[in-house]
Amino acid sequence: MEKFTREYVEMWQRWSDFEGRSDIRDYWMAVLVNFIISLLLTLIGRAIGFFNTINALYGLAVLIPGIALFIRRMHDIGKSGWNILWVFLPIIGWIYLIILLIKPSQSQSE
Repeated sequence: MEKFTREYVEMWQRWSDFEGRSDIRDYWMAVLVNFIISLLLTLIGRAIGFFNTINALYGLAVLIPGIALFIRRMHDIGKSGWNILWVFLPIIGWIYLIILLIKPSQSQSE
């Protein structure tokens, strides 16, 4: 289990690091664990109404670490963190972001 959640824990530890780099595994494993936690909170929330509040608070708590992780991932492929603004362009922007997020890392000398 430790190997599965290492990247997720690192996302929280580096919540304020907007300058570094995060490789493809760091990004997608953190997203996967975050998705599983959100899914579990949603399912519990359907059974017990109080957990909807917890799910909303979790979503707010993970917002800044998630943005920092995204920006580090963009730096890893040689792009600007401002690419996050593509999220506001429906469909085309999201497709472009997914393409960027699955690109392999660039070496640091590039």
